[in-house]
Amino acid sequence: MIRTLFTETFGIEHPIVQGGMQWVGRAELAAAVANAGGLGIITALTQPTPEDLVKEIARARDLTDKPFGVNLTILPAINPPPYAEYRQAIIESAVPIVETAGANPVDHLGPFHDAGIKVLHKCTSVRHAVKAQAIGVDGVSIDGFECAGHPGEDDVPGLVLIPAAARALSIPVVASGGFADARGLVAALALGADGINMGTRFMCTQESFIHDNVKRHIVEATERDTNLIFRPLRNTARVAKNGVSDVVVDKLDAGATFDDIRDMVAGVRGREVYESGDIDRGVWSCGMVAGLIDDVPTVAELVGRIVAEAEEMISGRLAALIA
Repeated sequence: MIRTLFTETFGIEHPIVQGGMQWVGRAELAAAVANAGGLGIITALTQPTPEDLVKEIARARDLTDKPFGVNLTILPAINPPPYAEYRQAIIESAVPIVETAGANPVDHLGPFHDAGIKVLHKCTSVRHAVKAQAIGVDGVSIDGFECAGHPGEDDVPGLVLIPAAARALSIPVVASGGFADARGLVAALALGADGINMGTRFMCTQESFIHDNVKRHIVEATERDTNLIFRPLRNTARVAKNGVSDVVVDKLDAGATFDDIRDMVAGVRGREVYESGDIDRGVWSCGMVAGLIDDVPTVAELVGRIVAEAEEMISGRLAALIA
């Protein structure tokens, strides 16, 4: 058993988190991760309404009696989702853990903490992680440049970002971006983290709802098969390399505006990729870690082998290096 500040603080058996992923973080996957001893997370905004989120949480409860969490990503928008209503749905559903991401979660911390809910906040820089600790979050998930989705604009990889964050913080640090196996878990622990967050790796499990074509594409991909889109707009996102993301990169590099590519990057098209299996239907998140993924196991098989191999690595190979 690997015990860390994260497992003790959040009441989770293994130091492995299935991060919130838009369109992917659903009841079946979150419950499977929880049953395997990790922290499974439902993505709130995947559900069209707060009422639907309540139903999704109830579905997860039918599938597991272990703790799981809900991701609430807070992003600026002309017509933002009803965040307060989603927050209330989480509170009334008595979810024990929330993963926040995007903007500063300060407006949500009080209500969550008053309800006894622990908050794990996702950051892409040490300065933001320090700020998150200062406002009272219970833990930080630190995203390195390798990650899928939004890696921030500093381009600092995990090898530097994780120990820098661990040195600056006293709350649990979960390393995110580039993790898929026992070697990654052991490396993260050696760098000072208290656990790992995996997104793309959990997409390639049997309980993940996404189409088999998408899983197969990830398994066949290398570490070079992603694109960084929106770089000129200072809103960088790492997505799978495909016909659409190639065109988006070329257009923006040539001076196009967001309005010129808006339809190509619409979120609904990314959702349709996961549902239909048409890899080139839209842009969809994928990390560089795809180059380390070569199978589609059950969640229980994946978590079990990561933990078992990590324990063997720590007590066996690494211990044997000490003369």
